[in-house]
Amino acid sequence: MTAVASVQLATDLAARRRDEAGLDLARVQRGQRFAQDQLEQLDAYAAETLARWSASAQVSATPELMRHHYQFMERLHHAIGLQRGVVAKAALEVEAANLVLLQAEFRLAALKQVLARKQAEAVARQAKREQKQMDEFAALQFARMVRSLNVGDQP
Repeated sequence: MTAVASVQLATDLAARRRDEAGLDLARVQRGQRFAQDQLEQLDAYAAETLARWSASAQVSATPELMRHHYQFMERLHHAIGLQRGVVAKAALEVEAANLVLLQAEFRLAALKQVLARKQAEAVARQAKREQKQMDEFAALQFARMVRSLNVGDQP
């Protein structure tokens, strides 16, 4: 396998890894959006529940009903806290996946530079070979011409 072919193979592999890292980042970002949406729904539900409770508590609120309400709100706020943890974890996962993608992009860019250099070197080697062949051909032609002139000069 030539140097160009091996670098081309490494470049193709790096491109696949970059594409996989991009897909992984997109998956993690979808998870983060889903977690954030759930958190917003919980926050909205808590605000709505509190607003309804405030309106109905002004009309009639027994101590037992208030105790149930406070217990429910405590559990709801606990769920919101847990969801905030899920959102924070998802943000860390997005950051990590973004870093992996960035590293894959850098690796691919570096390999593309190496590939371009190897291809340029191969083109230069080929040009040198062709030039050498042309020089040898010209030298042979010149030698034939000199011989044919020398043959014509002999008595």
